[in-house]
Amino acid sequence: MKANKGDWVKIYRIVLDSRERAPQVPEDTKKVPLEMWISGFLTHDANLEDKVEIKTLSGRLVKGKMIEIAPTYSHSFGHHVPEITQIGKQLRSILFGGDWS
Repeated sequence: MKANKGDWVKIYRIVLDSRERAPQVPEDTKKVPLEMWISGFLTHDANLEDKVEIKTLSGRLVKGKMIEIAPTYSHSFGHHVPEITQIGKQLRSILFGGDWS
C-alpha cells in the first residue's frame, strides 16, 4: 500500500536494544527492547513497511518503519463497570447533594 507525502501515518522504531537498556531497570524489562510507535506527517512518498521520515505535530522529524496509513485511536477505558457508576453517583450526591440517579 502506498502513502503520499503529507499523509498521516504511524511508524515503529526500536529506541534501545535489550542489550542497551539501563542496568537499574527490572530484569523482565531488560529482556525486551525499548520500542516506540509514533504518528506524524510523511515527508516523502513511500510504501507500507518502508523506512520513512515523519514530521510530528510538535515539529520533530523522526525516522522509522511505516506500519500504518491513516491510523486511528483504538484504545478505550475498558468495559463498563457498574460498581464504578454507583460510586460516581454516590460521590456526586455526597459532594453536591440531591439525587443523581
